[in-house]
Amino acid sequence: MTTLLPQSFSSDLKLFVGNLPFNVDSAQVAQLFESAGNVEMAEVIYEKVTGRSRGFGFVTMSSASKVATGTLDGADLDRRHIRVSEAEARPPRRQF
Repeated sequence: MTTLLPQSFSSDLKLFVGNLPFNVDSAQVAQLFESAGNVEMAEVIYEKVTGRSRGFGFVTMSSASKVATGTLDGADLDRRHIRVSEAEARPPRRQF
């Protein structure tokens, strides 16, 4: 699965984190990724209406994120194997 981000993000520093347990928050994700380097930001994405986690998020590292991708992809978090990959820039939206 490819996750797209706005073009302003540097894809080599921003990671997509999928298959997150629904009870995990941004602080827990940041704590997990600190073992691979300095975390600038960690964000779990939530449903707007229900406030429930959507099961994925993003982590921005302050240095190259290849280590985090290799180390943490498939790691166990609350009995779920998380998916970690480099986030990709989102193409510009079409104007109508």
